[in-house]
Amino acid sequence: MLATQTEGTMADEAPPRGVKQRNKIVMSQEEIDEFLQGRHSMTMSTLNADGSIHSIAMWYGFVDGCIGIESKAKAQKVLNLRRNPNMTVLVEDGETYETLRGVTLIGKAEIIEDPEEMFPLGISVFERYMAPYTEEMRGAVEMMLNKRVVVKLNVERTISWDHRKLGGGY
Repeated sequence: MLATQTEGTMADEAPPRGVKQRNKIVMSQEEIDEFLQGRHSMTMSTLNADGSIHSIAMWYGFVDGCIGIESKAKAQKVLNLRRNPNMTVLVEDGETYETLRGVTLIGKAEIIEDPEEMFPLGISVFERYMAPYTEEMRGAVEMMLNKRVVVKLNVERTISWDHRKLGGGY
């Protein structure tokens, strides 16, 4: 069935093809912060020695107001970051096009190896994905961080989108 130009048809509601709607779906900093506080996993990407991209799903937490992860010190992602600190992470959700939303953070990784500096990230990850932290849990967090490092992302660029802002008119 062809769409006509009569009042109330889809032709009137949907924007013409090719119309830029990027600025309609960008999240505010407050929306980004709220979204990242949610209990999501993220895709973390680093560069392998041959230039290919190494992407892995990770749980994340926060350290010094920045996204951070804990990882085995000898993991490929950490080896990659020691060679080249460029790192990109993607946090997203949504089941359909009109519910897609996400944040991409691009920046430089800082590897933290001091156990005392690592501990706040350990608590953050523990609380986000396992259980509320109490001092009785200290041993569990210390064990989680054993032979590990913390990778803190110092963000240089942020890209965000929230298709829910389109109201179905995409």
